[in-house]
Amino acid sequence: MIKVLIVEDEIPAQINLKKLIDKCCPDSRIVMTLTSVRSTIKWLEENPEGADVIFLDVELSDGICFDILDKVNISAQVIITTAYDNYAVDAFKVNCVDYILKPIIEEDLERAWERCKERIEQRNTPNIETLLDIVSKAGTQKDKEYKKRFIVKTGEKIIIIPVEEIAYCYSEDKSTYAISRNGTRRLLDYSLDMVQEMLDPKLFFRVSRSCIVSINSIENISKHLGTRLKLQLNPRAEEEVVVSRSRTSDFLEWLDNN
Repeated sequence: MIKVLIVEDEIPAQINLKKLIDKCCPDSRIVMTLTSVRSTIKWLEENPEGADVIFLDVELSDGICFDILDKVNISAQVIITTAYDNYAVDAFKVNCVDYILKPIIEEDLERAWERCKERIEQRNTPNIETLLDIVSKAGTQKDKEYKKRFIVKTGEKIIIIPVEEIAYCYSEDKSTYAISRNGTRRLLDYSLDMVQEMLDPKLFFRVSRSCIVSINSIENISKHLGTRLKLQLNPRAEEEVVVSRSRTSDFLEWLDNN
């Protein structure tokens, strides 16, 4: 069973969360419920392996949950639960698994729980298997060559677009376009799925079903509709570029690692 610690200072929210965990996470066992920063730090220091997953409310009676994360080295998977959306970026900076807005719905909890289980399973993988997997992936990554340029036909002209000149790609009406740094739009002879496979994932990220962005084109990031993120690109996109909710965590991790 996966051991769960709940840190929540509102009794109704505690009760609701426990009911949802019992329903959506049958392989869990709630080991403790705490209500403050101080009591949580004390419990974690005394029980460093006491929990596998921690549900953390942001605003507690004597501070915010990030005070806990700053003072205690936590190996457990952390899920932030809050009624406020203005802590999302801070949460992912400290490598939280997920950020769930209250009132919590089953779909969000189930998604976060599956992510926790994946991380726990990876952590528990024997070292030799982990090393072999890393070596295997490194070899595959090294052997794979990503596209360096696209060839585009415009009338009787053939235009070469170096990949480093691409700011972003998007699909529209079953066509795929590449936008260069100078704002020029070119029609590509590939689907967006194919383009994604051709581009180096260290430099490009698919933020939604219809858009892939270059890390060098991102000028500004702002919160949008809860836990989503809106990107300001250079050159400016005609439509809003929003990181889909399911990709937000991976997007922030990609930014942090590259």
